[in-house]
Amino acid sequence: MSSSGPAGDPRNPVIAVVGPGAIGGLVAAFLQRGRHEVVLVGREGTARRIAEHGLQVVTDRFGSWHAPLHATTSVPRGARVIVAVKAEGVLAAADLVAAARPTEVVALLNGLEHMDLLRAAVASADGRASVPVVGATIAGETLRVGHDPGADSGAMTVRHRGDLLRVVVPDAARDLHVVKALRDTDIEVVTGGTEAEVLWKKLRFLAPHALLTSTWRTGVGDAIDADPALAQALLAEVAAVATAEGVPTTADELLGILGGFHRSMRSSLQADLEAGRPGELDAIGGAVARRAAEHGVPTPVLDDLLSRLAARLASR
Repeated sequence: MSSSGPAGDPRNPVIAVVGPGAIGGLVAAFLQRGRHEVVLVGREGTARRIAEHGLQVVTDRFGSWHAPLHATTSVPRGARVIVAVKAEGVLAAADLVAAARPTEVVALLNGLEHMDLLRAAVASADGRASVPVVGATIAGETLRVGHDPGADSGAMTVRHRGDLLRVVVPDAARDLHVVKALRDTDIEVVTGGTEAEVLWKKLRFLAPHALLTSTWRTGVGDAIDADPALAQALLAEVAAVATAEGVPTTADELLGILGGFHRSMRSSLQADLEAGRPGELDAIGGAVARRAAEHGVPTPVLDDLLSRLAARLASR
């Protein structure tokens, strides 16, 4: 099998990107173009395909290029790691990361609860609680296209649309090697307070965007207009939970954020549910509901939408 990646140099460990999807593939390609040694880590079939054919990157802002990326099914020992999987891949990713005994881990995942799992996995590997495991976020419209899982050949394509491509990291992570490496690329990298603040500043608008577009099966503009009272009530509930979590937020603020998106902008959760997959329904909406319960914040609209979407999925 040709999917073996480069061996880690203990003096300058390789950057391993776990998750060769749209985000992981795009980040790995940018890092490679920034002259960093990088390896994509994924399932055997995907790793083999990328190792043999590389990745085609198409962007509106940064041009298009072919990235001849290394790919493997395991994280090189001692690597610096970026985790860029979806919620269903967190457990497997945690096992891969723990086995490699990494020097640092930066997670680019949606939600909140993945951080406890990743930290526990790294700490349990050898008790090195001092290894930094950091939650960050990435913003930008990115998708993987032109990939037939049954095909044996041909490069997969990652498509980035528009101008926005931004990674936000906690202030405490500004000097990590991975963060410095990302600054060598065209990706905008900014710091944004504590880890909780970074994660919540995205989740507070990601959750209503995902739930509303998935409920109405349309772009965010039409989803808000379909039932403005429901949308406003949902935004108020999410804002209350974010505020209780230490990120003061109002419903009007969230409406302004969503209103700044293109009206036709859909969500990855919407695409997953329409394909009969649970996607990140629980990791996004469920996480907000659980934090709301911890704080005693009532969320009847959020709970109702989660129930509706779960029932729709179960009926498929």
